[in-house]
Amino acid sequence: MSLRNLLVPIDFSVHAERALDYACELALSLDAAVHFVTAIGAALPELTVTLTGTMFETVRREREAALLELVKARCGKARIGQLLVMDGDPRDVILEAATRVGADLIIMGSHGRRGLTRALLGSVAESVVRRATCPVLTLRAEARRRRAAKPEPRTAPT
Repeated sequence: MSLRNLLVPIDFSVHAERALDYACELALSLDAAVHFVTAIGAALPELTVTLTGTMFETVRREREAALLELVKARCGKARIGQLLVMDGDPRDVILEAATRVGADLIIMGSHGRRGLTRALLGSVAESVVRRATCPVLTLRAEARRRRAAKPEPRTAPT
């Protein structure tokens, strides 16, 4: 399988930034293009009002600028593909973007929530993994991995 197009969903969290770093390194080694998508609905969860057309365009331009700055600062020499800012549920937006860019792999961060929190908030990553037509690589935050790692067994001094 040849990986030519990688898609990284960005919600501006540390989890997404870790996925961004990983994707840029992988793209550089594979000479693949990295495409990015952010869902306006995901970036503005605190809004409970409907955006007017002018407000929506302002938010879109701000998100595009923030996404471009994040990508420029982190991707070095990797080939940058499309930067998509799309309106809608993040799960649907990611899958639509994957189709649009012809993604061979989606690389995304995961909050790693469990139990009631996951049940109440849902898991965007889990939904994408279940519904995507291409492979999906999920990455959890580095600090969580360290805490979860088991300590190496100690041996008695001889």
